[in-house]
Amino acid sequence: MFPGMGGMDPRKMKMMMKQLGIKNEELNVKKVIFELEDKKLIIDDPQVSAIDMQGQKTYTVIGNAREEAGEIPKEDIKMVAEQTSVSEEEAKKTLEENDGDIAEAISKLKK
Repeated sequence: MFPGMGGMDPRKMKMMMKQLGIKNEELNVKKVIFELEDKKLIIDDPQVSAIDMQGQKTYTVIGNAREEAGEIPKEDIKMVAEQTSVSEEEAKKTLEENDGDIAEAISKLKK
């Protein structure tokens, strides 16, 4: 659990943490999603621990992450549609094909 404490008896570790006012709880989580600026990281069937130390909670997530493209902002879709005189559906499709690159989408739709 703590680096540098290798080989310590888990019961002693738990007792020591209790004396220090540290609570550790394993959470039953099905999926964790981190929404980043340009993509999502999704962890299916993760191991999640919540550690409460002096009223401050820290979460530890362990598992294999997969990436997913993020949502195309509606403002971007609307701007591309207006600039190229196409429907918002077509603008969204072109943005998705170009990984959200507005300039590239506009360039392709104007051809």
